[in-house]
Amino acid sequence: MLVSQIMQTRVTVIGPSTSIRAAAALMADRDIGALPVCKDGMPVGILTDRDLVIRLLSDLGRVSDRAVRTVMTSTVVTCRPDHYVIEAARLMGARQIRRLIVCDTTGRLVGLLSLGDIARDASEELAGQGLGEIVECR
Repeated sequence: MLVSQIMQTRVTVIGPSTSIRAAAALMADRDIGALPVCKDGMPVGILTDRDLVIRLLSDLGRVSDRAVRTVMTSTVVTCRPDHYVIEAARLMGARQIRRLIVCDTTGRLVGLLSLGDIARDASEELAGQGLGEIVECR
């Protein structure tokens, strides 16, 4: 099964200068745990609910004024739509992440793939194996 068959193609994205408050409100409104951060259609980071909790817990006073670029994960891990889901799951496990940004051959964002997508549409067993590697202490 290919990533393109199960990835989410309607992805909400934000820019690096979006305020943290606006991003958090968008995540709450859409009931999502991650927002790809793009500049001119190209991913430059990803903001997750975990980023907000871990990186802002000690600095709550300036949350609304800061840009998401100050707390986003700037190492973007991607896959392509023509990759096999098993490859994507292995990459998630190896990098200990729950979501992959899916990019075309030019590097433009075309979708998002989560462990939940894999569990729901491909294989619960494969998703479980990936989750096991993600939570493993290294």
